[in-house]
Amino acid sequence: MSEDAISRLSCSAKVKLLKIDFNDIQKAMEDVSRDAFDYFLDLETGKVMTISNEMLEKAEATLYKSDSAPIANEKEIDEYDMPEWIEKEVEMAIRIFSEKGRHVRIPERESSDAYTLMKKFTEGVEELHPHDELLSALGTNNAFSRFKKVLADYPQYREKWFALNAKAMKKTISDWLASIEIKPEQGYY
Repeated sequence: MSEDAISRLSCSAKVKLLKIDFNDIQKAMEDVSRDAFDYFLDLETGKVMTISNEMLEKAEATLYKSDSAPIANEKEIDEYDMPEWIEKEVEMAIRIFSEKGRHVRIPERESSDAYTLMKKFTEGVEELHPHDELLSALGTNNAFSRFKKVLADYPQYREKWFALNAKAMKKTISDWLASIEIKPEQGYY
């Protein structure tokens, strides 16, 4: 067996195969403000968990409400007598805090990467009017929302933008997954 084949085998032993929905991860990464929700990848199921920041705070307060140790395992969670206001979402949040190593927070997309991609896209627009509008949008404080508003008036460019952005995000997501030793199962991109 070649050294390269041995290296691939040893690397693949560390990497975990999961069914990954790239669209869900892309939506999570593109929510860069995280002012209402946060997102976690379940490392056992590959599912993206969307949880409101309010529920995360309530779950943390519930788990750490006293000087005692936090709830540590699934049996304790199931036996825990939760107040009525805690719903399914808070239960998920509690699991995120208590099941250490099972969930990983999905990072936000780097705004500089998104801006660079928008600039590259704009440079490729040959028609003068949409090109100038997109370029103008990039020069504002709220470049991301202005860019999207301009594209709404040009459906053919909007579709091209979505295709370019999806391709770039697929690479970003793949790189992130590789960094946490996750490989998407074939057919689940």
